This record gives sequence, structure tokens and C-alpha cells, in this order.
Amino acid sequence: MSVVDDPARRSPSRARATVPAARRPAGLFRAFWRWHFYAAAVVIPVLLVLAVTGLVYMFRFQIEPLVHHDLMRVDHEPGQVIQKYEAQRQAVAQAHPDATVVSMTEPAEADHSTRFTIQTADEQTRDVFVDPYDATVLGSLNPDTTISGTAVRIHADLMAGRVGDTIMELGACWAIVMALTGYYLFFRGRRARKRQRSAGAPGAALRSNHARVGAVVGIGLLLLVVSGLPWTGIWGAQAQKLATAGGTSFWSQDHGALSDPTSTLDESLPHSHHVIPWAQEKTGVPQSGAPGTEVSVANLDTAVAVADREGLTHPLTVALPADDQGVFSAIGYAFNDPAKERTVHVDQYGGQAVSSYGYANYPALAKVVSQGIALHEGRRFGTLNMWLTTAFCLAVVASCVTGPLMWWRRRPRGNGQLGAPRGGSALRTSPLLAAGILALAVFLPVFGASLLVVLLLDRFVLRRLPRTRRFFGTAPAG
Repeated sequence: MSVVDDPARRSPSRARATVPAARRPAGLFRAFWRWHFYAAAVVIPVLLVLAVTGLVYMFRFQIEPLVHHDLMRVDHEPGQVIQKYEAQRQAVAQAHPDATVVSMTEPAEADHSTRFTIQTADEQTRDVFVDPYDATVLGSLNPDTTISGTAVRIHADLMAGRVGDTIMELGACWAIVMALTGYYLFFRGRRARKRQRSAGAPGAALRSNHARVGAVVGIGLLLLVVSGLPWTGIWGAQAQKLATAGGTSFWSQDHGALSDPTSTLDESLPHSHHVIPWAQEKTGVPQSGAPGTEVSVANLDTAVAVADREGLTHPLTVALPADDQGVFSAIGYAFNDPAKERTVHVDQYGGQAVSSYGYANYPALAKVVSQGIALHEGRRFGTLNMWLTTAFCLAVVASCVTGPLMWWRRRPRGNGQLGAPRGGSALRTSPLLAAGILALAVFLPVFGASLLVVLLLDRFVLRRLPRTRRFFGTAPAG
């Protein structure tokens, strides 16, 4: 993808005959190659982080039980019956008397432990694991400091808050530019790559392999970037405002959803306490009836029984009432299929279902985003989706390695130059390209702001200083 089909390298007679017709495409090729090069400098570090942490996150169900086998796995006899969930909750309350129990997640398999999430007196979050067969508390851990918990926090914002989130969003935006310019180089440079492979030119095989892998990776990259944008702090927040103004939302409007009680992780993690489907975030909680006149008081087992009657899928996650007016929120398992997401809210006194809300009630935009997130996380189509996403992440890593290797092999040595592809911006000679870049800059504000900084820096600084002009291979300011 980095081989220039340069008319000037052809025979003199052929060059004279073809230069007038080929000048504009060759100029565009060099311009796109230059854009691809500099976009890669921004994108490669971000993509490497996203690919590696994404792989760790996808294999969390395999990693965490191996590392924390003593907490997440239990021995049992065939036919052995599990204890009541309320009895298990009481065991957790006795082991952590100063903490508040936030939620409970049922064992997914017969040899799995029950997970309770608590909030300690100093507002720290811990997951407590209980043997479901004898209600023995096995121990606890901080979900944000596990291997997969750390990976997902790095994946989100580099564990650097707003600054890290902006860096990740910047890399994602420029990844779109890198993918689009890469496809132009792939198709326009295919004959040049073929000639160099036939001639046995140094680095020809590396360039061809990079091009082939990039042609596949680019499609998935565009899909993952687009599906991940709703999570971003700038684009996602602004897009949600526009959606709200237009009468829709990225998230559902379930007034019964329990939103993110103590963490930013999702309900699919085996060590997480984020207990609602992604699309049901940013919402409030319904209230139970006032205590005093009810004939019964509900508990965890009541909530599970009501969820069974309502047809929710196991393993359930149940969020406990936050106060005397709160409800039990039972969330059905819908890991592979967001269309099955459904939450039932149970009055903590009377034990009746106060309300039910699910995928069918989401706004159209929230349905699209919810499906996109499941695809992004490699879980929408089960094992097939997981392995395809794994292959994609490995291909991304390969592209991030072969790209710099190509530059390293062809870089100039000892002349004080970076070795960036030479070429102009081509925006002046291609109004259509300029319009496309402008549209992308408006649609992606972080990309637009960074592009403006780059263009101003290039125009008024880099091109005016001989040393920087020589180092970056830019033309003099005109």
C-alpha cells in the first residue's frame, strides 16, 4: 500500500505520453499516502491499546475464573440444591456488616459461585463470592483491579479520565481517515505492488501483506469505530443532545432502570456490578409502596420468583432497593441478543411487579446502538462473533506492526529527514475531496479541531522553517 505508481519512473517516451493524464491521480495518490502516513502516527498507538485490551475483555470469562478459581468456582455433588438467595445475602451482610449490598448475580453454571456486589462504608466497590450450596462466603475482590477490569478501564479512557477519553476519541476519528486513505492506496497501487513482487524488490512482500491485511481490517475498523462512538465523551455526548432534541435517544426511557450504581463496567463481566443493559442507562428508579400496611415483605427470592413468572431468562441479575422506597430490579440474561433485554421491577413490600421494560420499548436509535455495542464487544452472534472479532484484533495488531516496519526499511539514513511520503494536500485541486473532508470534520468535531491545528501548524510553522520543512518533507510556503 505504500508503493507509488509514479509516471516519472517509466520510460521517457511513455512518461511524456502519460504525464498530462496521470498527473492528477498521481498527485492524489501521493497526497493520500502522506495522509495515511501521518494518520497512522496518531492511530497506531491507540489501535494497539484498543486491540490488546479488547482481546483481554472478550476472554474475560476464561481469564478471570482461571486467576480467581477459588472465588468463582465451587465443588458440588450431583443433584445438590442451592441455598435461598436471601440466605446467601444475609451471609454477605454478616461478613461485611458496614457495607451495603447493591446487587446479586445468579450462578451461570452448576460449579459457579453466586456474586454479590457491595459498597463499603468508604464508598469502595467489591464483589463478594458465595458458595451457593452452603452459603459460605468465599472472599471478595475489587472488580476494577482485576485483569479484565483493568483492561476495560484502559480501553475506555486509558485510566486518565477526560484526557484519556479525548485521546482515544482522537485516535478513533483519525482511524477513519487512515482506513479510507488506505483503501485508495490499496486499489490505486495494486499494479505497482504486483510489478515489485514480480521483480523481487526488497520489501515487496511486506507491502503486499500489509495491503491485503489492511483491506480486510479496514472494513471491521470502520464498523468498530462507528459502533464505539456513542461511548465517547465528546461525540457521544453531543450526539445524544441532538438525539434528545429530535425526540429520540441513544438510551431507553425506562423510569425503572437502575443506572450504574457503583461502576462503569457492564453486566456481562463475571466480576462486575453494572447491572443493567447498556441501552437502559441514564434513567431513574420506580418506587415501592409506602411501608406499613403491606401483608408481606419481598426479598431476593421473591424477586427471582416474580422474574420467573414474567419469563425472564436466567442467570438473572437482581439490583436491590437503594432505600425504603426502592424496588428490586430483576434483569434477564441477554448477553448474545440485545433484543432479549428485559427488566422487571418488583415492589419490596407487596412483592408484585411494579413495571416491566425491555428492548421492544427502546427508541429506534437505542435499538440500533444496543445492537452495535453487542457486535462491538464480539458477543452478538455468540462464539462465531467472538472468534471473528479475535481474528480482527490480531489483524489490527499485525497491521500496526507491518506499517512501521515498512517505514523503517525505507527511511532515509543520516540526512535528518523523517522519511514521510512527499506530496501536497490535494484539497485545492479536488473540490470534492475538500467537501468530503469538511463534512467529516463537522461530523467528528475532535477530528475537525485536530485537523485545523495540523493545517495551521503546517502552513504557518513547518513550511516556514527550513529545518522542519526538510525533516517533514513539506513544500515551502507559497
